[in-house]
Amino acid sequence: MAAGVERARDAVTDDGAGGLQAELVQRRPFHSVKAEVAVSILRTAALIERHFAQVVARTGVTIQQYNVLRILRGAGEEGLPTLVIRDRMIHAAPGITRLLDKLEKAGLARRERCSPDRRQVLCYITQNGLTVLERLDEEMRHADDMAVGDLSDAEQHELIRLLERVRSGHRRGGAPIDRALVGRGPAATPTE
Repeated sequence: MAAGVERARDAVTDDGAGGLQAELVQRRPFHSVKAEVAVSILRTAALIERHFAQVVARTGVTIQQYNVLRILRGAGEEGLPTLVIRDRMIHAAPGITRLLDKLEKAGLARRERCSPDRRQVLCYITQNGLTVLERLDEEMRHADDMAVGDLSDAEQHELIRLLERVRSGHRRGGAPIDRALVGRGPAATPTE
C-alpha cells in the first residue's frame, strides 16, 4: 500500500501538477508523510467546500444552511430535534439555534415544541426548503462529480475506505476531538 501511495504521489509530481508542496508554494518539504497527508486532506476539503459554497450561494443559502436542509429532508415528516441536527452536520455548529432561526425566518424550515417535553424542539423542512434543494440537486450532483476529478470508481471506493479509517481513529479516541464532529460511532446515521 505504501508503494502505491508513493507511485500516486510521484505521478502527480511527474505530470507537472507539482503536488501539494508546489501548490502551496512551500519551499521546505513536510516534516513527515503524515503531515503531508493531513494537510492534503484539509486542502482538498477546503477546495471542494469552496466550490459547493459557490453553488449553493446562488439560492441565497450558506453551505451550513444547505447541510441542515439536507438533513431535514432526509428526516422526512418526523422532523428532528435541534441537537440531533447539530450532531449530524458536517461542520460543528455551536450556533445551531441561530442557524435554524435564519432558516425559519427565510421560510425554509419550521420548528415546533413537543407536547410531552416542552423543552424539546422538533425541526422540519418546509415546502420552500424542499424547493431550494430541488433547484440545487442537479448542480450539486455535478459538483460531486467535479469533486472527485478523474478518479475511477475503484479509486473512489478506495478513497472512501481510507478516509473512513482516518475518521475511525478519531472516533476510537485517537485524538482529542468533540464527539459531535465524528457522529455517534462507526454506525453514525448518515445525513440523508
